[in-house]
Amino acid sequence: MKYKQLGNTGLLVSELCFGAMTFGGRGLYEVIGQQGQDAANNLVAQAVEAGVNFFDTANVYSRGQSEQILGQALAKRRHEVIVATKVRGRMTDQPNGAGLSRVHIMDQVNQSLERLGTDYIDLYQIHGFDALTPFDEILRTMDDLVTMGKVRYIGCSNLAAWQLMKAIGRSEQHNWVRFESLQAYYTIAGRDLERELAPLLKDQKLGLMVWSPLAGGLLTDKFHQNQQGPEGARRTTFDFPPVNHDRLPGVLDGLAEVAKNHDCSMAQIALAWLLHQDVVTSVIVGAKNAEQLADNLKAPDITLSEADLARLDEVSALPPEYPGWMIKQQGADRQAS
Repeated sequence: MKYKQLGNTGLLVSELCFGAMTFGGRGLYEVIGQQGQDAANNLVAQAVEAGVNFFDTANVYSRGQSEQILGQALAKRRHEVIVATKVRGRMTDQPNGAGLSRVHIMDQVNQSLERLGTDYIDLYQIHGFDALTPFDEILRTMDDLVTMGKVRYIGCSNLAAWQLMKAIGRSEQHNWVRFESLQAYYTIAGRDLERELAPLLKDQKLGLMVWSPLAGGLLTDKFHQNQQGPEGARRTTFDFPPVNHDRLPGVLDGLAEVAKNHDCSMAQIALAWLLHQDVVTSVIVGAKNAEQLADNLKAPDITLSEADLARLDEVSALPPEYPGWMIKQQGADRQAS
């Protein structure tokens, strides 16, 4: 396992992050996973044994069950690992039971701390944009949480490039803590992040945590054999996140070809491709069982050749889009030698 610097901090996190969304299985998250405490204990131990020191969850996952189960699974290992959680989703039916107001954040951070069984959160992330709450209110609240010692670093998830850059600008203007990471959807079957967000992350030295690297399970051998997927697969009942199904067959064929050359699973190649992208800090992997997790944990051992990367880029590259193609064309004669 390799470890990378998180954003512009001195914190080192494993290049694979264990995602605990499958813990609990209540409400919407029932189709994603229903791991109870015993199964979670085993999966967390397996991840730690493989060198994973980074764990991600959210208050909204199974309405707090995920945090509670993860906290108990980590137990005495808490001081050895980095724990990330999120705030924004609806936790009650009350008017202020969701969002990023100071009231909601202050209320939820205390509840997350209690469920996780800890007195600090290493990385506290906003789970998305809140149109009602100004960034100044959000960032001032997060800055206070860091000052209070309840949070060590802050991050964000699912923001547009302009929203993220605006937030960074406000933090710099007021000398507040800034977002050090973005958690975003990125996969060889969905490379939209490369248009605006990837250049921003590189320029501002922000870390990238990738969610759904296998596109909701699509980038696996079982879907290559049958794009409808086997009975009981998550995609058959929860078709998320969206992908371009017209381009998907070519991506799956390319993954299968490279996987065959490396004598490994398509999932390992999809994960390895992400680990070869310099904008990526850590890839979040979740698992319903030990076999899935063991397969995913092998991805860092795969070294893709230039030919492999070229083949995968050929089947998955984004179509040219303005102003990207114009920037590239005009910048051709301004590259440093």
